[in-house]
Amino acid sequence: MTKFQCVPIATETADHFRRTGLDDRGNKVRRVVATASGNFPCRHCLRLARPGEIMVLGSYNLPQPLGIYWTPSPIFLHEEECPRSEAFNEVAPIIRANPLVSVRAYDVDHQCLYDLGRVCSGSDVDDPLQIALRDARTIFVNIHTARPGCLLSLVERTVD
Repeated sequence: MTKFQCVPIATETADHFRRTGLDDRGNKVRRVVATASGNFPCRHCLRLARPGEIMVLGSYNLPQPLGIYWTPSPIFLHEEECPRSEAFNEVAPIIRANPLVSVRAYDVDHQCLYDLGRVCSGSDVDDPLQIALRDARTIFVNIHTARPGCLLSLVERTVD
């Protein structure tokens, strides 16, 4: 298995959203109450919100890819401070819980490697992710929700 980490957003970014009430695009963040029937994935702790928790929704400027494939992404964060995920070699719970994800691999020039792209259930993401990470061309992987296209997590290889 290629070792990896699902990389959460920076704590500074999460703190900015919470403290200022503004997202990366200058929009006011929206407060949303998590429900049992919803899927509210926090991009900082990489866990789903529990029913009743307050989440903030805002636009996040992805750090990568740069250039042609760059795009902002809507993201949820816990309104209250939460611990930044530090897990290694584990697919983030917010990915596993998603019914349909898109695995997108990128090379050193931030070119999308179309032949490595896969759409699958979050519970079945291990093989597509490992195929992308084992490919020597891959520098990083972004995993998005497949329908709305929101970033769930950046994934990077790690070393011992």
